[in-house]
Amino acid sequence: MRIGASDYLLKPFKPDQLSLVMERISHQKKLLFEHNYLKGRLEEITRFDNIIGQSPPMEDIFNLIPEVAQSDSSILLIGETGTGKELVAKAIHAKSRRSHLPFIAINCGALQDTLLESELFGHQKGVFTGATHARKGFLEVVSGGTLFLDEIGEISPKMQIDLLRVLEEKKITSIGSREPVDVDFRLISATSRDLGKGITDGSFREDFFYRINVIMIDIPSLKKRKEDIPLLIQHFLEKYGHETTKQVDRVTRNATELLKRYDWPGNVRELENAVERAVVLAQSRTLGIKDFAFLRSSPAPLSRPLSLQEVEKQHIQQILEEYNWNVTQASKALEINRVTLHKKIKRFNLERRV
Repeated sequence: MRIGASDYLLKPFKPDQLSLVMERISHQKKLLFEHNYLKGRLEEITRFDNIIGQSPPMEDIFNLIPEVAQSDSSILLIGETGTGKELVAKAIHAKSRRSHLPFIAINCGALQDTLLESELFGHQKGVFTGATHARKGFLEVVSGGTLFLDEIGEISPKMQIDLLRVLEEKKITSIGSREPVDVDFRLISATSRDLGKGITDGSFREDFFYRINVIMIDIPSLKKRKEDIPLLIQHFLEKYGHETTKQVDRVTRNATELLKRYDWPGNVRELENAVERAVVLAQSRTLGIKDFAFLRSSPAPLSRPLSLQEVEKQHIQQILEEYNWNVTQASKALEINRVTLHKKIKRFNLERRV
């Protein structure tokens, strides 16, 4: 055992004992292989910071990033909230000639218009209450680097005009000053809104839209790249395993299938949150269906009430799935003995879901 044996048998032993030992060792080797395979795939596939994926939509983005990074053209990233638009923006910056200069990200939706103007353009001392000293704006601070404006669809028409002028003239004037300052930066914008609809209803200027949308990149939602979910799960397991010092290193196949069937309205951000929560509350090194029970969507309304027998059948099936069909643990949760549970499994013709 000291030099690496997985197990041992005392002579004389029965064939059944050998069979059980070999089965256990085979299972352990399979788990180790799966872990090493996923870890290797993560190292191979994670080519841009924390962007992880092997699906065709993500491969397209991986191939596009180095190409668009070489120019200074404005880029518009579109996609649902939580898809990783800022990660893509950082990857573009990292691959560009500006990579050694600042990358500054601003969430336009989190700032009021007057505060956003002060943050971007800066202000002079005494120009308004609280302006106890002059302050440079991010448009000047980022000079030479990349400015990432998230949720750009939330800014006012006035701010759109001001930014359009900056993009065309490459000059800014801070609040309270008359002296223009030259600026040089690459703009990457992002939005989860339909800007075309904003142009139609007048809330978004068409000329500004075309100025920020020289290159458009559509970031796919997680439900369009579900083959990436196992890799993302493994990545977040390792991340929060280190952060929480909890030894949680795998998710059961049934739980993985549950996560792949879920719609993920919050996309990768929601998946990360779900894995973090499961790791923090984990009672073992393996996460099962019961650890992600909080994700279950409400069942569809029934056309008729369930009978008592149907309710019992569904409940037993659910408990068995939660405990990965471990009859001993499931029987304890149901507060019945193993023999009774086996009888009910046979009676209801229950089978393990794939």
